[in-house]
Amino acid sequence: MGFARTCSVALVGVEGVVVEVQADLEPGVAAFALVGLPDKSLVESRDRVRAAIVNSEAEWPQKKLTVGLSPASVPKSGSGFDLAVACAVLGAAERIDPSAIADLVLIGELGLDGRARPVRGVLPAVLAAAEAGYRQVVVPEQTAGEAALVPGVSVLGVRSLRQLIALLCDEPVPQEEPDEEGRPDAMLAGLLLPGAGVGTGLAGGGSPGEGHPPDLAEVVGQHAARAALEVAAAGAHHLLLQGPPGAGKTMLAERLPGLLPPLTRRESLEVTAVHSVAGILPPGEPLVRAAPYCAPHHSATTQSLVGGGQGLPRPGAVSLAHRGVLFLDEAPEFSTKVLDALRQPLESGYVVVARSAGVVRLPARFLMALAANPCPCGRHTLLGTGCECPPAVIRRYQARLSGPLLDRVDLRVEVEPVSRSDLLGHRGHEGRGESSAAVAARIQEARARAAARLDGTPWSVNSEVPGHELRIRWQVAPGALAAAERDMERGLLTARGMDRVLRVAWTVADLRGHDRPAAEDVQLSLQLRTGIARGVPTVGGVRL
Repeated sequence: MGFARTCSVALVGVEGVVVEVQADLEPGVAAFALVGLPDKSLVESRDRVRAAIVNSEAEWPQKKLTVGLSPASVPKSGSGFDLAVACAVLGAAERIDPSAIADLVLIGELGLDGRARPVRGVLPAVLAAAEAGYRQVVVPEQTAGEAALVPGVSVLGVRSLRQLIALLCDEPVPQEEPDEEGRPDAMLAGLLLPGAGVGTGLAGGGSPGEGHPPDLAEVVGQHAARAALEVAAAGAHHLLLQGPPGAGKTMLAERLPGLLPPLTRRESLEVTAVHSVAGILPPGEPLVRAAPYCAPHHSATTQSLVGGGQGLPRPGAVSLAHRGVLFLDEAPEFSTKVLDALRQPLESGYVVVARSAGVVRLPARFLMALAANPCPCGRHTLLGTGCECPPAVIRRYQARLSGPLLDRVDLRVEVEPVSRSDLLGHRGHEGRGESSAAVAARIQEARARAAARLDGTPWSVNSEVPGHELRIRWQVAPGALAAAERDMERGLLTARGMDRVLRVAWTVADLRGHDRPAAEDVQLSLQLRTGIARGVPTVGGVRL
């Protein structure tokens, strides 16, 4: 009787669970049984592993073979267990030393010819292995760079099972023939989710068809909206842009990711882990350093937005926008149920999706930007344009953005149509507004002030600070809340709305370099939230 064990990782959402792969050989009729709650693709690994071992010039054991995946109560899916199953079988057959693979974590799919094929979710799998105390990981060569992002782990990238057997047995390592130059690499197909495309949800490439990242200097006029964009990026505040078609709402939202600071190392690992599981991590770029940008179509379902799918849920748009921007263009055209599903992640920063196969918690701390027309035809607020929408239709259209959802939006800005003088009166660089780089520099300084104030706390930006902390620990200047208190007494502000006004006021104070919010900072935050003019100018970088 032969026995061997090794390890792999099962992914539950974007979190990994280390799985012990055990192989047992007993005398009897040759058979191969795979137990431990595998799904269909994992059950098929019996045929892949058998063919891979035979084609790697190793002998398949002609005995009763049982492979167990422990813990058996954890659902296991995907083809990433192939390498671990093959090594466990070869260890039980004494082709390789069982002790050499006992503390080894193997992640990867096997082709019928024995080549190691990459799989999605390598980064979170290696992170889980490192947290469990494992220090040696074997992955396909294409994902070795992604696995190497985890500190303290020795990563071995292999091209085939033959190479791995030779390395474990101290034999000469065979040289696998590289693919022809210029030929598409079919091995990379395992890294991409079908239909997702390469780079979906990643910032930095600009809009489709553009050869450069969008720049704020390209936006003509819209001083109030530009100021709101700056405040939103500085404090990670949610934003609603309302206005007629063609006013520039989408242009403004597309330039929001360029104002956000680069991701920290920890944030980069979080975002990369989500994108790796989702199958949208570009090959050759294992680490996401820029804030992601995700703009789903208004026909998106609840599952595609918050996460779902058959079996264990997969990340949705809110998770793909983690630490970045989620832009909902034509927001009233989204289903009301889809929009209301955003209320929980907007508050908590994560999504808990419960299915019959299990419960998954997915990260979802994003900056939400909404764009909406005033009515179905979009001409309701324009003079002399002939809006024919009945009042009841306008009310129903605007009511699609529910009160509880809007209460979680910190900034609401009316985007007015661009005037002829703004569009055609200024030509050349002299008439352009500030560039994204200039605004981003101010935002960096404001975030640095907030980070210094919040040092030693669980929060890093103003939008994350609970309201009671702002009222007790970090108080505004005396008398600064007078206008906000009057609005609350009149029913214009809820308790949540008051907390969000305080958060925006602190962001405005950080942008202006104030030690704490003054009355004019609170008034500007009220103006940005309610849309009611308070006599506070918002032109030119929030009038800093």
